[in-house]
Amino acid sequence: MDILSEGLGTITGWMKGLWPQPAETPHLVQGKLRPLAGTPNGVSSESTNVIVRIEPLGFKGSPASAWAILKGVVQEHGGVVHEAGSNYLWSTFTVPLFGFVDDVEFRLSPEEGVIHVRSSSRLGFSDLGVNRGRVETLRAAFQKALAG
Repeated sequence: MDILSEGLGTITGWMKGLWPQPAETPHLVQGKLRPLAGTPNGVSSESTNVIVRIEPLGFKGSPASAWAILKGVVQEHGGVVHEAGSNYLWSTFTVPLFGFVDDVEFRLSPEEGVIHVRSSSRLGFSDLGVNRGRVETLRAAFQKALAG
């Protein structure tokens, strides 16, 4: 099984280099997560479009503790954290085999008791639900880690 995993990892790494880098580094826009591109290959808790809207991650208690737990959950699930501030986190996830890169961003809103999320593919029209599924997986792991 290790040979298969190593082989897939090599192919994924090689394919990853073929896809374009983002035109700009992901960031907050006027204190919010960036709007989605208008194609059904992402989800955002700050979108008003019901097709791409997803619920934010809720928490009770210390915002700083929830934020630290989220960062750990992202890394445990294969995310690479590129930027982690006091209220914004940008990570990337690479889709196995083809090496597609998805940007996953979070914005802490302590006054609402939520962490807003945006997960979007860099390339293509449809993601076949990958980003929504990833956010739901992260949500479940986050809630489990919060419960301790």
